[in-house]
Amino acid sequence: MTPTSTTATAESPYQSYVYAYPHKTAYRPLPERPRLAELWRGEKQDALSLYLHVPFCEVRCGFCNLFTRIGSPEGLTTAYLDALERQAAQVREALAPGARFALAAFGGGTPTYLSAAELERLCDIAESRMGVDLRAVPLSVEASPDTATADRLRVLAERGTTRLSLGVQSFLDGEAKAAVRPQKRAAVEAALERVRAAGFPVLNVDLIYGIEGQTPASWVASLDAALRWRPEELYLYPLYVRPLTGLGRHGAAGAAEPAWDAQRLALYRAGRDHLLAEGYEQVSMRMFRRAGAARASAGEYACQTDGMVGLGCGARSYTSRLHYSFDYAVDAREVRRIIDDYVAAPDFSRAELGWEMTDEETRRRHLVQSLLQGEGVDLAAYRERFGSTPELDFPAELAELAARGWLADPAAGRLLLSPEGLAWSDAVGPRLFSAAARAAMAEYEAK
Repeated sequence: MTPTSTTATAESPYQSYVYAYPHKTAYRPLPERPRLAELWRGEKQDALSLYLHVPFCEVRCGFCNLFTRIGSPEGLTTAYLDALERQAAQVREALAPGARFALAAFGGGTPTYLSAAELERLCDIAESRMGVDLRAVPLSVEASPDTATADRLRVLAERGTTRLSLGVQSFLDGEAKAAVRPQKRAAVEAALERVRAAGFPVLNVDLIYGIEGQTPASWVASLDAALRWRPEELYLYPLYVRPLTGLGRHGAAGAAEPAWDAQRLALYRAGRDHLLAEGYEQVSMRMFRRAGAARASAGEYACQTDGMVGLGCGARSYTSRLHYSFDYAVDAREVRRIIDDYVAAPDFSRAELGWEMTDEETRRRHLVQSLLQGEGVDLAAYRERFGSTPELDFPAELAELAARGWLADPAAGRLLLSPEGLAWSDAVGPRLFSAAARAAMAEYEAK
């Protein structure tokens, strides 16, 4: 689930889920369409991340604003993998001969929408075309209960998947229905049994709070249902109602209601406290990790400094100077158009849309991606990279966070959010965006 913009008030705790800086809605067409070989020349390429995007799902949940298509006509998944393979070959040619990958992920959409044979081919593209040894680096794959079949899971386990993330959202059938997610608890439990039988080192379960009719008791009941499977990780997402989503189209209540904010904040705190009492550690506002459990390590990759190569029409790529991607949409017709254009494209050697990473933007990205994590900003690493401190670079922003009680007392050379600051992460992140990024995102017309 990847919320992007908001209609909530400035004081809402739920303004924007900042999982990348800036969001893709800030990207604009690149007039010169630079060659990838030029973009990657001189870039640090010894610990890259590889992301393969599969833009298909069996259904679209009511809250979903991911770039994804529901179903696929005969032959489309094959044609998509053909295009992905063409793109991989051209992108690998643009990288340095010695480029190596330290991390890999398959996302979407739903990667397990693909058949077992198609998942084999997806892995082959990563290994044969991009040169990634999937059994030697951390590999994370997203799945849904209905598509987490034994044959698909077997392929993923044999090819080296270390982390399987299952989108459950709620174990209660009534809440799933309210979120426009057609699933039954029996199917979820059966999928979890198959996932555990497949033997992935790390199981992550995604859950959502703030669903209509959800109470603290039902929220804890859903958490307890997940805890029976002893997942190594749990992600707790606040519900957002976004333009062009199923809930947004049907005018779901709550988008700007203080009462809904209060409900979500109370449910967040109840969930956080419950998981802490059950032996989980808080990694970020959303992520909780079972103490002592296996970890889906990022290996040598550091998101603040290392580049990312994205393959597929919904993926983005990061160099130190430019973030780039293809077009983005939520509306079904626009998504189909973009996928059709991608499938038909013979040339993937140039960047189409992007955002220039100036020195200021690079510093802001480092701050955002560090501060929103529980471990915060390593001040020595920041000084080594930029020759400065966050307080010198962003005095007004940090002063405001401190005034609101969202910063913890300085400790051990780190700049940290307080527990209340973590709770308000979706208001903290947007405050750290540059004026240019905010303006570009505000001007974006949803499609």
